[in-house]
Amino acid sequence: MRTLLAVAVTGAVMLSAGLAAAQHHEHQNHMDHMSHKDHGVSAADTREFVKFPSELVEHTMANMRDHLLTLQQINEALAAGEPEKAGKIAEKRLGMSSLRLHGAAEVAKYMPQGMQDAGTSMHKAASRFAIEAQNVGVTGEMKPALGALGEVMNACVGCHASYRLR
Repeated sequence: MRTLLAVAVTGAVMLSAGLAAAQHHEHQNHMDHMSHKDHGVSAADTREFVKFPSELVEHTMANMRDHLLTLQQINEALAAGEPEKAGKIAEKRLGMSSLRLHGAAEVAKYMPQGMQDAGTSMHKAASRFAIEAQNVGVTGEMKPALGALGEVMNACVGCHASYRLR
């Protein structure tokens, strides 16, 4: 069990480090853009601009912040050796059963197909993670759960790298 916990904690740390690296990259791109702007050089944001009604922009940004908080809580549960708790958090807040909670149907009609596909991919991956996290209690295997969690984060990073709101 100690080995399993060590693998889980290591995986959670690696996933968190990957997310931090992606955030740092985005921050660095922003800072590079700002410094180029000061020198008259344009470093355009190449992500596709997606126009939402103003009330849905704030709603969607709040949902994304909640998604990030949920990923943090999942990592905390994994680090505490509680994969089943992590799975329950994932399904309730990110999985397919969370779509109504986030008003996905209302927001989806303003999204280009690729953005819709990325969102669906993230929600499906979260549900797969929830199943794999529950399976850890039976199989003792954490790797499938961590792989599924990586797919959730991959969908998030891919969408944020491709699209922007406002």
